[in-house]
Amino acid sequence: MLVPPKEIEGVLLVDKPTDHTSHDVVARLRGKLKIKRIGHAGTLDPMATGLLVILVGKATRVSQYLMSTDKEYTGTITLGKVTSTQDAEGEMLETRPVPPLGESDVKAAMKAFVGDQYQTPPMYSAIKIDGVPLYKKARQGEEVEREPRFVRVASFELTRFASPEIDFVLRCSKGTYVRTIAHDLGQKLGCGAHLSKLRRTASGKFTISQCLTLDEIESMPLAEIEKRLIPVHQAVPSVAL
Repeated sequence: MLVPPKEIEGVLLVDKPTDHTSHDVVARLRGKLKIKRIGHAGTLDPMATGLLVILVGKATRVSQYLMSTDKEYTGTITLGKVTSTQDAEGEMLETRPVPPLGESDVKAAMKAFVGDQYQTPPMYSAIKIDGVPLYKKARQGEEVEREPRFVRVASFELTRFASPEIDFVLRCSKGTYVRTIAHDLGQKLGCGAHLSKLRRTASGKFTISQCLTLDEIESMPLAEIEKRLIPVHQAVPSVAL
């Protein structure tokens, strides 16, 4: 009697390239690993790069635990330009002059975003209202009321200021829309802004230094990829499988 091959399982940390959706990454890995049961814990927008936690095989069972962890991002905010999506992928809605700001002005404005707060999700998001994703309503020119969500910003630090650009590092709770923070910071500074670059550098205890690129993974033999899979009990030690 033939014994069916054992399905591989575990957590794979991938450095998502730009211009890929999180679903695109999953699709490419599904083809490489020849496995149907595969997903991710925490979506990244197509323009964003960085740490994407991929769940392989039975590891998909613990997605809720890995999605609930805090995140760290680095990125760039461009002042003076407001877009429909609050990031560089959207249509330019408004251009305003940037006032003569100093680093101290920017840091003071950023400090106001630290702490517990309620954030209104952007229209261009995957949140569903009456079963329809908000981004579909937005594409039809529809604006609907969104319920604010509780988020926590642990820190929001300036790493470079070269007006009209601001580089930052942000540490926050799950579900925080970084592009909304960028937009709101621009409003606070009186000139508008959008998120022009974003990279996730940490998710829970995982960091970008542990990641493999998609190209690296696709060039590896399956046996080598299996060695790089983090066992579920190590990824989520408190969960009984």
